[in-house]
Amino acid sequence: MHKRPLGNTDLKTTPIVFGGNVFGWTLDEKASFAMLDELLDYGFDTIDTADVYSRWAEGNQGGESETIIGKWMKNRSNREKLTVITKVGADMGQGHKDLTEEYILKAADDSLRRLQTDYIDLYLTHWDDDRTPVEETLGAYEKLIEAGKVRYIGASNLNPERLKASLEASKRDGLPRYEVFQPGYNLYDRQEFEEGVASICKEEGLGVITYFSLASGFLTGKYRSKADFEGKARAAFVEKYLDDKGNNILAALDEVARKHSVSQAGVALAWLLHQPTVTAPIASATKSKHLQAFIEAAQLQLSREDMAQLDEASTYITNV
Repeated sequence: MHKRPLGNTDLKTTPIVFGGNVFGWTLDEKASFAMLDELLDYGFDTIDTADVYSRWAEGNQGGESETIIGKWMKNRSNREKLTVITKVGADMGQGHKDLTEEYILKAADDSLRRLQTDYIDLYLTHWDDDRTPVEETLGAYEKLIEAGKVRYIGASNLNPERLKASLEASKRDGLPRYEVFQPGYNLYDRQEFEEGVASICKEEGLGVITYFSLASGFLTGKYRSKADFEGKARAAFVEKYLDDKGNNILAALDEVARKHSVSQAGVALAWLLHQPTVTAPIASATKSKHLQAFIEAAQLQLSREDMAQLDEASTYITNV
């Protein structure tokens, strides 16, 4: 499969990053192991997780996803075949987001223990902590990199001002630099990224790995009315997409998918891969058949007409 660089790093990656938020939530340990085995068999070698996954599920405390991934890598003896992305900064019970040096150093050790590895390929600032200077946060990452515990760093959910401040601090003070940015970005949710940090990512050569790439499953085409998701874990995330814009996007996805004999999810992921700023989308799967969309997206070549149709269906009123 085609490999694309993550910014200025030399991380290996296939075009789709697997979202590990499902491990310990909608997939138990046994099902997670089976999914991970199949994922690697298909050649997808990059897994995205976070310390806070899946704290939101009843009975969970956080760290469940990392723990399952760690057990699987240990059991399969395959750590060197994988790129592991995890994150720090979310509320893990302390009552607030935290990017202080003391917290990051402890959280990294906790993640390493759960992952049963001595290094993290890509460690991300998950959520901003505007009480902590960016220099302190980057200084903590410097210590982790020097100790060999982290190879590269990145950020998610920073506003343009804080991302710029972080990049400027790296240049000014010789601190480690964010090489990757992870925004929420998909066919429906375009405006915040495109009018926000997209230009910074382009100018600074940052890799871009998108989350919510399938809009919590809406862009698979299986949720077209409230009845389609009642009682399901993703119900709270999907309902907001059931409007005229959402319906227009689904209609365009249906047409392009029929044209290429692929799934709607495959088209939605391929649209992201065709964006010049995007390195790879993150997508999750809970069933073996869902992985087919990953393969379709990696192989699908959308025409200019296809892209124009999808762009028009997902258009928004610009604030710029």
